[in-house]
Amino acid sequence: MPQYFLTIPHESAEEPTMESMQEFDPAELEAVMAAVDKFNSDLKEAGAFVTAGGLQPPSTAITVDASGEEPKRTRGPFVEAAEYVGGFWIIDAPDEEKALTWAEQVSAALSSRIEVRALQEAAE
Repeated sequence: MPQYFLTIPHESAEEPTMESMQEFDPAELEAVMAAVDKFNSDLKEAGAFVTAGGLQPPSTAITVDASGEEPKRTRGPFVEAAEYVGGFWIIDAPDEEKALTWAEQVSAALSSRIEVRALQEAAE
């Protein structure tokens, strides 16, 4: 079954973390967390959940390049961008339409855009 990568874009000017989310209105934060928990439960009940997670902001990234003679580690993201991936789900879905339906559900739960991309499958 194809797998799809659902991502949550964030503005680079903002770097929300679990700590900074505590500054949100507690009732709103609780409602969003409950909606995401329900979405995750629905994915699991449907057998579509593979994994999910939130990412630390780009300012915490370390880019590793071992393609030369000496490995290099550079603090910061590998590219400057107006937006970045803040969190993700990898789901199993029979087709793109079902993946988009799941994305619509989590988009509504988060009041956020969701990008959907299929993972590459092995060549036959």
